[in-house]
Amino acid sequence: MKKLFKKKIQLTHSASSYIKNLIKNEKNKNTKFRIYITGGGCSGFEYGFKLEKKYNLNDIVFIKSNIPIIIDPISMQYLIGGKIDYVENLNGSKFVINNPNAKSTCSCGTSFNI
Repeated sequence: MKKLFKKKIQLTHSASSYIKNLIKNEKNKNTKFRIYITGGGCSGFEYGFKLEKKYNLNDIVFIKSNIPIIIDPISMQYLIGGKIDYVENLNGSKFVINNPNAKSTCSCGTSFNI
């Protein structure tokens, strides 16, 4: 089941490179990259990203581009088919998700509605 999810989430080269660098700077081999969704934002749901060393038993944990990824099952249902990118421009730097499950997104791209 976890292999199935591995194919359903994509990381761009830019996102992979940035995440690998974040994990490398942690200097802890147990560090993983968590992607999650919370309620809030101007469109209803917000994307979240953080580094963690532990995960919950019900979390989905898989390797993508040599990066250990953690996603909780509730967030996963909204992320399937998504592509995660990392962009740097005049507005700053951030992760951006191209999410085919989102019916609408806010103008800054950090929140969405289903």
